[in-house]
Amino acid sequence: MLLKDEVGMLQRVPLFSGIEPAKLKLLAFTSDRVSYRAGEILFRQGDEGDAAYVILSGKADVLVDSDSGPIKVAEIVPNSIVGEIAILCNVYRTATVRAASPLEVLRIRKDHFLRLMREFPDMTIEMVRVLADRLSHTTADLIDARSAR
Repeated sequence: MLLKDEVGMLQRVPLFSGIEPAKLKLLAFTSDRVSYRAGEILFRQGDEGDAAYVILSGKADVLVDSDSGPIKVAEIVPNSIVGEIAILCNVYRTATVRAASPLEVLRIRKDHFLRLMREFPDMTIEMVRVLADRLSHTTADLIDARSAR
């Protein structure tokens, strides 16, 4: 795929929509485009958080270990980001992410991701929105689970 095509794909990701095309071109150039087959693991719960992943096409499942085996807690769709929590919180991966279908991702190394957040306050604000939305949904799910007991 051509660099300009990757820039176009990145512009559709809400997180990067406010970043100028020249910077997106640099991001695309310095990131790795990776393909996964359905069932392949992007990263495992407990791994070091060394990169964030932008889903370009396909879907991925977010799985959390439990006593009765992995539990699917979310599905990641195109134009979404995954793996950023371990980078931002400087913790190990909080979940396993597995390709649910053939998957194309842009793997952004931790240092590049953090530099982007420093350079682009709009991206940082959007990241806070994404994380707040996830927290809101998780809280609602926990309330539903507790009231179902």
